[in-house]
Amino acid sequence: MIIKSIRLSNFRCHESYSLDFPEMTTQILGENGWGKTSILEAIYIALQGKSFRAVDREISRRGAEFYRVDLEMVDGMRVSVSYDLGVMRKTFLVEDRKFARLPKKNRYPVVLFIPEDLHLVGSSPSRKREFFDRILSQLDDRYSVLISRYNKTLKQRNELLKRDFLDNDSLFSWNVMLAKYGKEISEKRKNLVVDINKRLTDVYRGIAKNLDKVEVEYQPHIGDIDESEYLKLLTLDFDRDRITGHTNFGVHKDDYQFIFNGVIADGSASRGEVRSMVIALKFIEAEMLYEKLGKRPIVLLDDVFSELDGARSAALVENFKDNQIILTSVG
Repeated sequence: MIIKSIRLSNFRCHESYSLDFPEMTTQILGENGWGKTSILEAIYIALQGKSFRAVDREISRRGAEFYRVDLEMVDGMRVSVSYDLGVMRKTFLVEDRKFARLPKKNRYPVVLFIPEDLHLVGSSPSRKREFFDRILSQLDDRYSVLISRYNKTLKQRNELLKRDFLDNDSLFSWNVMLAKYGKEISEKRKNLVVDINKRLTDVYRGIAKNLDKVEVEYQPHIGDIDESEYLKLLTLDFDRDRITGHTNFGVHKDDYQFIFNGVIADGSASRGEVRSMVIALKFIEAEMLYEKLGKRPIVLLDDVFSELDGARSAALVENFKDNQIILTSVG
């Protein structure tokens, strides 16, 4: 076991709530709207430093000026997270020391499984990028930095594009940064997919009990170009970007495609086959985190069993039997 207890104050719909975790598996029951997912969200924030659902100002209970999460680990370590809505500042208290961000050494790996993940194969490019970015951010500290810098640069460039009397030269420094960060992001995404595909078919077959072949195809919007070519294309796109008011070229438009027996899975694979693919990805994510970080990740399952049949539910439980599991369900 990793987590011993958690306490919430003014978190989402919870004015005050506490929960102990005496077993390796904890099931949180409640009707829809009761706040079960919010408990998983609070755990995620305390372990990873940020929410998987929203920005901090949206999390405090309506009418409250702050939220607070207190999490205690079995080894005695305590992490407290508080957010002051008045000054819009988040503070982490770890071992009696204050931090503006959760220190890297105090983060704990998490495998999060939400109902939306089961529809990943046919989802939007942004949803698929979010899915794989979450994996990469835990595996590679550099990746989190790159994404943050890229998004800030992209936002600034887009704001400049809306101004009058803007010329191409005014965007040069922003183009240089987008090309630099974007090319590195693309390489890391490509390498992740290569590593996943080395395992995916075997893990999938272990769940589906058949001989189908599955893979993930990374589709970079920038294609296979170097940093200088990336920069050149950003420059050439200036007129179109000025008209639309945003950056039309870059890794923020990347996509991923799922391939099932050599054809696109969306439309050819059955619902059960699609869900087996996603479950296989979650198993691989947990395996890669353990190999990289030397820690068995905590598994957060948000009402996913209601959408899985008996065989896939059993596979989920069996694969994560050595992990601490916290799951929600309607009941």
